[in-house]
Amino acid sequence: MASVRKEVSNKQLILRDYVTGSPKESDMYVKTSTIKLEIPNGSKAVLLKNLYLSYDPVMRIELKIRSSLPIPLSRHYLGTERLFGWPISVTQFSVLVSRHLDYKEGDFVWGPAIWEEYSLVKEPNLTKIHHTDVPLSYYTGILSYPGITAYAGFYEICSPKKGEYVLVSSASGTVAQLVGQFTKLMGCYVVESAGSQQKVDLLKNKFWFDEAFNYKEECDLNAALKRYFPNGIDIYFENVGGKMLDAVLLNMRDHGRIAGCGMTSTYNLDEPERINLMFIIYKRIRMEGFSAIEYFHLYPKFLDHILPYIRESKIVYVEDLAEGLENGAAALLGLFSGCNVGKQVLVVSRE
Repeated sequence: MASVRKEVSNKQLILRDYVTGSPKESDMYVKTSTIKLEIPNGSKAVLLKNLYLSYDPVMRIELKIRSSLPIPLSRHYLGTERLFGWPISVTQFSVLVSRHLDYKEGDFVWGPAIWEEYSLVKEPNLTKIHHTDVPLSYYTGILSYPGITAYAGFYEICSPKKGEYVLVSSASGTVAQLVGQFTKLMGCYVVESAGSQQKVDLLKNKFWFDEAFNYKEECDLNAALKRYFPNGIDIYFENVGGKMLDAVLLNMRDHGRIAGCGMTSTYNLDEPERINLMFIIYKRIRMEGFSAIEYFHLYPKFLDHILPYIRESKIVYVEDLAEGLENGAAALLGLFSGCNVGKQVLVVSRE
């Protein structure tokens, strides 16, 4: 563990400016500064060493010019430069120095992230990690906000019943791979869509979902869904939007439920795609968007639910690890283009 008052170098991933269209590696760069591993007397701050950083598709929205979007800007700043990090990003940290009563040196915590090696957090709002018998990187995904998203979206929003027919899109990411496994544990029939044959093979051979298909190879998504769901879909866990959502609405059963988690197909678009929503009325479908933050009060219940399954290997979790902030931009762009297989995580330090 680093000693107090020592000064160390601190790499940071910097965003040059807001991005229109598809982002490029040149939109970001790595800067090295220094940071003192100390906290002023009287402060309630904590000094953190970042171990793992989470990549999530919704981060694409944070790169855009925000004038036309209703979501408040949440970028962190360093002088006139924009640090590449968001409150919706999750980091797993080790506490180096603390003057806060709730955190002590040596604690492992997870929470909001700035993309750098060390972070001084003046008003910490971090979640302490009590279960260290599972990999610490899991707290960037399956045991943090993506996990809560899957849990709340499936059980609270979709209200599943045994034997129902479930479709999950964008299926190799953290949320979707977990929703699919919750579905199987519930005794439902589940089909998942993905963007490559490698991911389809993963879904069928590692997660043992009932079916999976590559939506990029389907020229008619409506026909594909009729093939996999001849009797219709009871539950759709929405991560894609666009043409997939259009086709799903045609194939939903009466009184079906849709959990609106994300719409990755729209994140690079300047104008939103048009969707025929009349089938929500015709079929009395309930579609609800949601955020994990509003269900965070369920976190202890969620851990009680999922940790036994992880320990007994009844839930499988796949990660795609990139090493070092130098490779942060490339891995992020790979996530946006679907190159990742499993939860995309950046390893900042393994110590």
